[in-house]
Amino acid sequence: MIEILVLYYSAHGSVREMAQLVARGVNQAGAVARLRSVPPVAPRTQVAEPPVPEDGAPYVELADLEQCAGLVLGSPTRFGNMAAPLKYFLDTTGALWAKGALVGKPAAVFTSTASLHGGQETTLTSMMTPLLHHGMLILGLPYTLPEVNLTASGGTPYGASHWAGPADDKPLTDDERSLCIALGKRLAETAMKLAA
Repeated sequence: MIEILVLYYSAHGSVREMAQLVARGVNQAGAVARLRSVPPVAPRTQVAEPPVPEDGAPYVELADLEQCAGLVLGSPTRFGNMAAPLKYFLDTTGALWAKGALVGKPAAVFTSTASLHGGQETTLTSMMTPLLHHGMLILGLPYTLPEVNLTASGGTPYGASHWAGPADDKPLTDDERSLCIALGKRLAETAMKLAA
């Protein structure tokens, strides 16, 4: 069975909800979604996070990346960039890079922002950069999906996105939900074609 890693960091829940929708799309395509998260980081040394989070997906391990047939990364926007916890984890993947463990695997990205023009596309491309260094094949969302053209909030050709609002109180729109599912399906279908 083809397994797709849906790896995310979520500060307030929007990215987690998106990850669950992406996973739904993966499963609908006939693959298996493995949901994983990364622990928070702090600018000062604090007590280490427990090995299992209190809620949500388990924390990712490097083996999850090696074992997956495809990868979807999700992060909230931080000044037009991915959040530090996700970047921190990606910075630990040098050994996988050295042996080419991710070369040729398909990958995609998704994000949530507080403001409508808060860096959705730059955040998505910031997540693509380390994936390209790993030799992964980047997938976006084609304009043949009507929601990419019609959305009035999140949704870009670079990947799924959501406008959560300054108070993180805007629920995902129907278009945003649809694009998350479409992203998961597209990645899973591509991974299955590559595996065949």
